[in-house]
Amino acid sequence: MENKLAVLIDGDNIPSAYITEMLQEIAKYGNPTIKRIYGDWTKPHLNKWKSVLLENAVNPIQQYAYTQGKNATDSAMIIDAMDILYSNKVDGFCLVSSDSDFTKLATRLREAGKNVIGIGEKKTPEPFIVACDKFIYIEILKNQNKEIESKNSSKSKEDKKDDVDKITPKVIKLIASTISDIADEDGWAFLGDVGSLLQKKQPNFDSRNYGFQKLTPMINSINKFEVESRENQHNNNRFKLIYVRNKN
Repeated sequence: MENKLAVLIDGDNIPSAYITEMLQEIAKYGNPTIKRIYGDWTKPHLNKWKSVLLENAVNPIQQYAYTQGKNATDSAMIIDAMDILYSNKVDGFCLVSSDSDFTKLATRLREAGKNVIGIGEKKTPEPFIVACDKFIYIEILKNQNKEIESKNSSKSKEDKKDDVDKITPKVIKLIASTISDIADEDGWAFLGDVGSLLQKKQPNFDSRNYGFQKLTPMINSINKFEVESRENQHNNNRFKLIYVRNKN
């Protein structure tokens, strides 16, 4: 059975331009049965959101700013999340915000056994990122969209490199240690398990941050690992499994 997700969006904190890409990404992890966005809809800065809400079946929740300097939107979103949690109607939550105020909420939802996916900009504070099971940068979704639009354009590879993070020695060390953690006696580890453990160690780890749609080509691009494709068979179906190990 497909996971049911509650998608809660901080309208004050997230741009509207990539709502379609966000919802397409969320659909990979489950069925978004609840979709709500929070903000003071009397304010002009939310006008761009209004035109895309109906198209994407997102329910706007009105929250007036009662006191100057206090974020009533955050409070409303947190209260709703707890109500949804106790209703037991969903298997997980997607919190769309770049605000560290949702760190405690993400932690509480996970303590209750719910899967928590975060989506926000790269400016998102580390505490909120690590409080989620998985955190996706909205810039990745923007870059994917640009890539599709400019597939036949003259944009050079050099320009595209500027849009993504560099694979640093720290990233390579993280991958290498993760392979070692689950490797067999010969040093080989199933790449699917490596990816899962990387996600647990660092919720914002995503090969797309580095310009690769999948982990396999990212690993192949680093001259520190061996990659092996093994043929497997189950119920007359043949398929390939990818294994990886650290080079000596």
